[in-house]
Amino acid sequence: MTKPDSLQLVIITGMSGAGKTVAVQSFEDLGYFCVDNMPPSLLPKFWELVRQTGQITKVALVVDLRARSFYDEIISMLTELDESHSVSTKILFLDASDEELVSRYKETRRAHPLAMEGRLLDGISKERALLQEMRNRAQIIIDTTELTPRQLREEIFKKFKLNALPTFHIEVMSFGFKYGLPIDADIVMDVRFLPNPYYIPALKQKTGLDPAVADYVNAQPATNVFYQQFMAMLKTALPGYIKEGKTSLTIAIGCTGGQHRSVALAQRLGDDLTESYPVDITHRDLTKRKETVNRS
Repeated sequence: MTKPDSLQLVIITGMSGAGKTVAVQSFEDLGYFCVDNMPPSLLPKFWELVRQTGQITKVALVVDLRARSFYDEIISMLTELDESHSVSTKILFLDASDEELVSRYKETRRAHPLAMEGRLLDGISKERALLQEMRNRAQIIIDTTELTPRQLREEIFKKFKLNALPTFHIEVMSFGFKYGLPIDADIVMDVRFLPNPYYIPALKQKTGLDPAVADYVNAQPATNVFYQQFMAMLKTALPGYIKEGKTSLTIAIGCTGGQHRSVALAQRLGDDLTESYPVDITHRDLTKRKETVNRS
C-alpha cells in the first residue's frame, strides 16, 4: 500500500534486453519523473534534491546492478527510505528466457554488456547470477518472453493498479504551408482546395477566428463534404491509435498562410473532438503575414 502523502519510488531493473527501455517510457507516460541508468552511489543525493523541490511525487529509476557493490548500495538506500516512512518503494524486475534474450540481441546486433568480447549466452548467464538476489527481493516480476512492447506497457499499468491507459490527448493545429510543414504532426490535411476568404475584401484582414470568416469557410459545399469524410476517418483511426498505445496525436490542418481556412477548420475540428477527447487547439501562423504573398 502507498503511504498517505508519501513519495513513490519505483526501481526498474532486470535482465538486459528484457524491456527496461519500454518500461521507463511507460512510467514517463504515467507521470513519473524518470532517470535512466543512475549509479546507486548518486541516489541519496538525488533523492534529497527531489524532496527539496517538493514538486515531484512519483519517481522511476532504471538502475544497473551488474556489480555486487551496486547491489549493496541500492539495498542500503532502500532500507533507509523505508525506515523514513516518507517514501513508498517498489522494485520492478524484468526477466525473459535465455532463448528470447539471445534472439533479441541477435536481432538488434548489440553486444551484451557482460560479453563484449565473449559468447552472448555466457554474458546472459553471468548477469542472471548477479541479479538473482535482486530478483528475489523484487515485489513485482514481469516475464517479457511472450510480450510485445504494447503488452508490456499494459502489464505495467495493471501491476501498478492503473485500470486505464494514460489519457489520450489530441493537439489540433492550423498552419500555413508557406511557413513550412509542422515537423511534429501525425496527420496533415491540406485545405488549400477550398475557396479563399483572403480574396473577399471584407474578410481579407480578418482570421479564421472571426465568425464572418468561419461562416464563409464552413458554408462552402466542398467544406462540408470534406469535413464529414475527414471526421469519419478520424472516428475509425483514433480508437486504433489508443489501442496501439499512443498517448497523444497531433492533427495539423494547413492552408497557404495559416490565417483563414486552416484556422476556421482547426477550430471547428477541435471543438467537435472535445466532446470525446482532451483537445488543445493552436494556430501556429495566425499572426504571421508576408506582404509579398497576396494569398492566405
